Amino acid sequence: MGEVLDVVVIGAGSTGLGISYFLKREAREHKVLDGGRIGETWRTQRWDSFRLNSPTIRSVLPGDSYRGPDPWGAITHHEFVSYLEDYADRHCLPVCTQTSVKELTRENGLFRLTTAPGVLLARNVVIATGDQNRQVRPPASADLPVELCQVDSSAYRNAAQLEHGAVLVVGSGQSGGQIAEDLALAGRVVFLATSRNGRWVRRYRGGNILNWLTLSGFLDVPRKELVLPSGKVPARALVGATHTISLQSLSAQGVVLLGRFQGVENDSLVFSDELHAHIRFADEVSANTKRLVDEYIERVGLDAPPAEGDPAETVEPRIPDPLIRSMDWRACGIRSVVWCTGFTGDFTWVHLPGALDAAGQPVHADGVGAVPGLYFAGLDFGSTRQSGTIPALAEEAARLVERLVKSGGTHRPKD
Repeated sequence: MGEVLDVVVIGAGSTGLGISYFLKREAREHKVLDGGRIGETWRTQRWDSFRLNSPTIRSVLPGDSYRGPDPWGAITHHEFVSYLEDYADRHCLPVCTQTSVKELTRENGLFRLTTAPGVLLARNVVIATGDQNRQVRPPASADLPVELCQVDSSAYRNAAQLEHGAVLVVGSGQSGGQIAEDLALAGRVVFLATSRNGRWVRRYRGGNILNWLTLSGFLDVPRKELVLPSGKVPARALVGATHTISLQSLSAQGVVLLGRFQGVENDSLVFSDELHAHIRFADEVSANTKRLVDEYIERVGLDAPPAEGDPAETVEPRIPDPLIRSMDWRACGIRSVVWCTGFTGDFTWVHLPGALDAAGQPVHADGVGAVPGLYFAGLDFGSTRQSGTIPALAEEAARLVERLVKSGGTHRPKD
């Protein structure tokens, strides 16, 4: 307990390792702590067929570059975990696994980190756990019959783990769209309760859509320009890792589309009548995104191939007629529900006045916390539209470490 570290980084995922890389380059004495293994959430919160949405060439950590044969492919989460382990080893990063932080407090100008092995003291702390590690379910989930097996998207692995029978997937964002397709391909009867989510095609005009959006500056839009009147940021658009996924294409695969899940009434599942609006919204987001790419190509004078229709968008949607507003889940054979309704951050172990807001989420400005010496890295939409993704890591980690170094790290014990 006598040793005082310059910096402690909490979380040994891609963000924590990226921060450690830059701290080591600056010769800052530090440790990276993780309650599990390197890349723990990549190991334990992804389904079997999961692949990264970001193309391989943009799925590398600071100091690395991709030189493989498939730059625009999509690697599995297993491959990514192996890459993280190799990255930490190659760069000799000071990672301490199986070292969870039970409590973060501050006394005498130093941060006090209580862990199972003991107490650490640090002048600076970077929380790199992100804010997408605790599943969120709607309150109505508590009203579902006990006979229904409920699984969060973070715990879903494959169709075989679920009860025999039909499956209701709630939420049509990234996880919901991909899991619904995974279940349909496994031969399950799938009902999808949709939500107001945009959609991006996987490829457009000869290129990966995420590459186009990076080059055009679309992903660099500051968070403050994205915030809705409600104070929330719109959910990320649905984009398949290897191909376009749309509500239309899912329905063509046999997925039964529903409106938003509203709850349970008289032992029946109830849904809104917003399905048409949800399909229309996703179509509009896709069209607007492609228009932005078209404008960029014209503005910089690129010789790109002409636009072509994507089969996932041109296929006619199969919509129940009339719309399903109330469903007898027993009659439909539904035995399982997969909740794909979002995540939030778990910061219950942070006991620092002013560090968190009323909802228990970080108070920060571009990752710099309200408490001197406290930093947050890897937050979803933390600074820009791209924040919280692997492609944003190198630039944002470098900037955060630069700010930490410039601050002097002089929060030393009082005499």
